[in-house]
Amino acid sequence: MNHALRRISLVALLMFIVLLLGVNYVQAFEPSRLSTQLGNGRTFSQQYQYQRGSIITADNKTMAESRPVKGIYKYQRFYPDPAVYAPVTGYDSLYSATGIERTEDKFLSGSDPQLTVHNLIDLVTGKPKKGATVQLTINSAAQSAAYDALKETGLPSGAVAIDPRTGAILALASYPSFNPNRYATFSSAQLKRIDNRYRSDPRQPLLNRAINQSFPPGSTFKVVTSSTAFSKPGGKYTPSTPVFAPTNLNLPGTSRQLINFDNLPCGNGRVPIDYAFTVSCNTAFGNLGMQLGDNAIRQQAEKFGMNDPNLKIPLQVSESRYPPIPGNDPALTAYSAIGQYNDQVTPLQEAMFSAAIANKGTLMTPYLVQKVTAPDLTSLVNASPTTLSQAVSPTVAGQMSQMMINVVAKHYGTAHASVTSLTHIPVAAKTGTAQNGANNTGLDDAVFTCFAPANNPQIAVGVIVKGGGLGADASAPIAVKILQAYLNAQAKQ
Repeated sequence: MNHALRRISLVALLMFIVLLLGVNYVQAFEPSRLSTQLGNGRTFSQQYQYQRGSIITADNKTMAESRPVKGIYKYQRFYPDPAVYAPVTGYDSLYSATGIERTEDKFLSGSDPQLTVHNLIDLVTGKPKKGATVQLTINSAAQSAAYDALKETGLPSGAVAIDPRTGAILALASYPSFNPNRYATFSSAQLKRIDNRYRSDPRQPLLNRAINQSFPPGSTFKVVTSSTAFSKPGGKYTPSTPVFAPTNLNLPGTSRQLINFDNLPCGNGRVPIDYAFTVSCNTAFGNLGMQLGDNAIRQQAEKFGMNDPNLKIPLQVSESRYPPIPGNDPALTAYSAIGQYNDQVTPLQEAMFSAAIANKGTLMTPYLVQKVTAPDLTSLVNASPTTLSQAVSPTVAGQMSQMMINVVAKHYGTAHASVTSLTHIPVAAKTGTAQNGANNTGLDDAVFTCFAPANNPQIAVGVIVKGGGLGADASAPIAVKILQAYLNAQAKQ
């Protein structure tokens, strides 16, 4: 009997020790994780009893803040300029969050371990708990200009601006947008109605077209095709190298022909690459693409950031794709070389094309969060720019820069009329008109990528307007407004 009792006692003691270890482990290592779980009732009831941290722009404009309210809750989330910043901030609601509200929640909510000491001090001193302030890289002038210009088109569209020297995202706009203030309601029934209304809206206002919708790049992809040619060992190709540029390009293995815009001829049928780029000659670049081959073009596209499913800014970015072509088919390669077939890019990727060229070939990793500051102004996070890839050599970047300058500066350049009539700023650019056959307008997608000032790049921009028609007509004016707003704001500092 004593032997049996002894075994039961040992088992009970062992279970008690395991339980004690489990409780201590949870208390020591799990509080931050558990406190942020949506099923935590205590957290749910407390999240509106303290002031959530603010989200601000690089120039200190408030994008999101918590304001005092009367009732059972002490604070409610508020977005002063909702539609303009919604693709960046996202929303914070009773049950879920998106955008920066989600990715930086541990700081905004004050649950990050780095804020534990600050919270304890507040508890001792009697000060109310407060989340950290998250400052983004967004410039308010550039962001407002981007959204207003997209809205003016009335078409689904997205625009992104980057500082090519650092990768800091200066503007990230999407249209149509939504009002995150509607998600800040304390009524679960009202929240459900609002969410259902937005999700059932055929215009898809919750879709962040700047980073989460991809489009054919059209002729802007000729930046990649040209870079592939100029990067080949031995210097076989330079901007002055003559290439075959017929009015109609017969594609091998098929009865189809590749044509230029409006079926126009390209010079005398054999022109330098820089001329073909300036006038955006499809047949020249289709033929050049077949000479270079699918593998070489894809490898170059990946150096510009394409085919990367893991890019975060910290918002998750949808992959821009240059997929392998079945059997390296030369006809399909010709289409891909001019940004058609299965090529797909986001407006962010369009900005990255120009950013890499503007930064002498070095593509910096795009990022949105500049710094995080505790309530007592202690710095918790400070961004450090990092290199994503060496897209091209400085020499090739210089060649590409000059060709992109010619697109605007030369009287026959595809962006000359649309850009020079709008601004005195020297701009380097490439236009694109992408066919996808899926627009209610019956028009192609308008694409544009650029950087400025051309001789001292400070900003790179990518714009795509779905169903906008010509890139020079619909997207170029939007990009110019973003350039002007940002550079004017910088000049005033």
